[in-house]
Amino acid sequence: MIAGILESALYVDDLDAAEAFYGGILGLTKIAAQANRHIFFKAGSGVLLIFNPEETAIPAPSGALPVPPHGAKGAGHLCFTLEGDDFAALRARLEEHAVPVEADFRWPNGARSVYFRDPAGNSLECAEKRLWNL
Repeated sequence: MIAGILESALYVDDLDAAEAFYGGILGLTKIAAQANRHIFFKAGSGVLLIFNPEETAIPAPSGALPVPPHGAKGAGHLCFTLEGDDFAALRARLEEHAVPVEADFRWPNGARSVYFRDPAGNSLECAEKRLWNL
C-alpha cells in the first residue's frame, strides 16, 4: 500500500523567479533543472518539483522517458514541515525578503501554521508535523 509522498509538484510561469524563491529565500537545495521546463529541489526526505505547465503539457518525444503530459493552471498549495525554533528563522527570512505572511496561527490541536505565497501565487504553508498527528 501507499507508504508516503515521494514528490509534490507546483506549476509556475517563471522558473527563474521560482529558483530564486525556493533556492534563495527558502534555502532548498536544487537537485535538477531543465531550461524552461522544470527545476527540482530536495525538501526533507522528499522532492519538490516545479514545472512550467506549458512545457509539461507537451507529450514526450519518441525515445524519451514515457512520462505522460501533465500540468495545472492557477495557484496550488503545498505545506512544508517545520519544528519549534524554525518558525522564528522562517519569519525572519520572509521579512528580510519582503515576502508577506498571510496567516500565522495555531490550529485547535495546538499545531502552528504560517502561510505565504511564492512569486507565482502558490499558497505555501509551513506547519508543525503534529498538525496531522504524525
